Amino acid sequence: MSATVGQPAPEFTLPDQDGSPVSLSELRGGWAVVYFYPADDTPGCTAESCSFRDSHEDFVDAGARVVGISGDSVSSHRAFADKHQLPFTLLADESGEVRKAWGVGKTLGLLPGRVTYVIDPEGVVRHKFSSQFKPKKHIDEALSVIRAGTSA
Repeated sequence: MSATVGQPAPEFTLPDQDGSPVSLSELRGGWAVVYFYPADDTPGCTAESCSFRDSHEDFVDAGARVVGISGDSVSSHRAFADKHQLPFTLLADESGEVRKAWGVGKTLGLLPGRVTYVIDPEGVVRHKFSSQFKPKKHIDEALSVIRAGTSA
């Protein structure tokens, strides 16, 4: 199973940076941006996460919630969120089960993939963007899809 455009997004429940469980179904009713990234506090991931932070009001204004997922621990996410003042949820997928269920593979067989999904208010995947080396482009892609969907 994987997250496929036009299909319902696979359900999950993971702990956030405060250790509280968050389920995908809790995000329904509004747009959701779920982005998988390799690791906290690495250059590309920090640039991507800070770009989501800098555009956070644009996502909120468009009726979307942003959720980042990596294999890092709850405590690592807490430190990363605090250090960079990230106003959105980070989820700890330490087992890698959600990454696998969503079909997010590895880049060059080494790095956990960097993939962003846009999910509509009904829980259907509307867009998938994968680019390990253009972390900031994930924000533009996601916003354009949400804006197009809310104006339709």
